[in-house]
Amino acid sequence: MAKPAFKQKRRPARQKARERTPLAKKPGPAATPERPVRRKRAGARLPETTGIVLETEATDDYALRDTGNGEKLEKYGPLIIRRPEGQAIWLPNLSAAEWDNADAVFTGDTDEEGRGRWRFPNLADGKQLPETWPLAFDGIAFHGRFTSFRHTGVFPEQAAHWLSMQKAIRGAKLGRPVRMLNLFGYTGLASLVAARAGAEVTHVDASKKAIGWARENQELAGLDDKPIRWICDDAAKLCAREVRRGNSYDIILLDPPAYGRGPKGEVWQLFEDLPYLLDDVRALQSDRPLMTVLTAYAIRASHFAIHEVMQEVYAGLDGRIESGELILRQQAGGRALSSSMFSRFISKDCML
Repeated sequence: MAKPAFKQKRRPARQKARERTPLAKKPGPAATPERPVRRKRAGARLPETTGIVLETEATDDYALRDTGNGEKLEKYGPLIIRRPEGQAIWLPNLSAAEWDNADAVFTGDTDEEGRGRWRFPNLADGKQLPETWPLAFDGIAFHGRFTSFRHTGVFPEQAAHWLSMQKAIRGAKLGRPVRMLNLFGYTGLASLVAARAGAEVTHVDASKKAIGWARENQELAGLDDKPIRWICDDAAKLCAREVRRGNSYDIILLDPPAYGRGPKGEVWQLFEDLPYLLDDVRALQSDRPLMTVLTAYAIRASHFAIHEVMQEVYAGLDGRIESGELILRQQAGGRALSSSMFSRFISKDCML
């Protein structure tokens, strides 16, 4: 089925040019020939709240059952899955028998693609479970998936942001559909939540395979008629191109890895590249923005690192900055497991 087209109201190029910093004429400590010089923005520091803890509650489709000894035991729909978790330096609460009864265990004992890193101890003769199985989030069906890099096709802790975004879209009073940009969008759950809520979505990921999985999830969820553009591209290049085209968005999500590569071999390193990407993200904000949500994981930093760069980039706008951690709370004993840190800009017009 053909996807519905949607157009954006573009701002004049001169106006966009004022919002971006000029290109460096010579390389210097803060610039390269390909990058603009970063300059401090005029405007007051925004009201802020730090140390926020957003917790995702257990559902029938996901629960953190236990953690300990460098592992976590999770329930994904009908399956119990055992995976490594470096932060779990304590002892588990459940018995060894309950841990050993997991349906799937990530071993990490091979670098092959596919499901070579998984074993399925409850199946005889080396048999494997299907690569995918059905799950749902808030009524949106999608596939859980055994990947070769221990992930399962969804990051459950992000649900706290998805629900906030959904509320913001449904409560928006823009006189037009909300425009949402999802960078590093992976398998598309956030994009599907936004589209179902009424937003026009642009979903970007550097992995052609992840884009394919996201399209499968759209079909499984019965959301084929929703306006989603699926784009396989380097996030930084896409944002720079969108700025030049004069496009803008009301909600922007970023979930970048610590390190990654684009589809043409572009190298991404969070501490080096994030400030420049955020400059373009700021330039892509619409005249009536709602929110921008940045999450980061697997980095050696506190949430104050991303909080302060968000303060720097969003200085002078009418809104606030909130930062903290996303956690999952295990069912056995109530321990909290921190999954990622976040910082988000919320405008005065955003209803949360």
